[in-house]
Amino acid sequence: MATPPNKAVGLGAKSALIVVDATLGFTDPGSPLGCPSDIEVGAIKRLLGAFRRHRLPIVFTTNAYSHPAEASVFREKLPLLNELVVGGALAAIDPRLQPQVGEVVLNKGVPSAFFDSPLRQMLCNMGVDSVVVCGFSTSGCVRATAVDALQSNFRLMVVADACGDRDRAAHAANLRDLGLKYGDVVDLDTALEMIERLPC
Repeated sequence: MATPPNKAVGLGAKSALIVVDATLGFTDPGSPLGCPSDIEVGAIKRLLGAFRRHRLPIVFTTNAYSHPAEASVFREKLPLLNELVVGGALAAIDPRLQPQVGEVVLNKGVPSAFFDSPLRQMLCNMGVDSVVVCGFSTSGCVRATAVDALQSNFRLMVVADACGDRDRAAHAANLRDLGLKYGDVVDLDTALEMIERLPC
């Protein structure tokens, strides 16, 4: 059966950047959860620069746990998540992508940054109507956050070059699916051109 027709939705009047789990646990190839990330981190840095120039909201998420009861089923399914301890080295945001004063850092224990969190209301309070999503991992927390962004009625853009995954086939399949059903999946240059057209 053919996929249903879809169209680009673009960005709205005010966009926010959500940098999903760009922590050393996922960006450091030496981490059991990590993958080579220089290209993706470089792309995220350029997105951060564009959003900062336009004084638009930026949200970083981290994934870490402080006690055994948190997300216990998720951690049973993926035991390596137990390496992500609040305050531990792998839970730290990659030093190449350090948040600036005023930028939100939101810790979560599940794939979606929106699930059981203040993120939706926070963005609405800022007047945000669209989100640009990037980070790690494409097939997990990026996808879940992107889908929930749409379910929260935000226009969605996912920047393909700024998303990373240990499994390249899963990366490609999830980007395709997101683009067919949930939002616009674009390359970095296209995203930057669109951001530069936003009002400062």
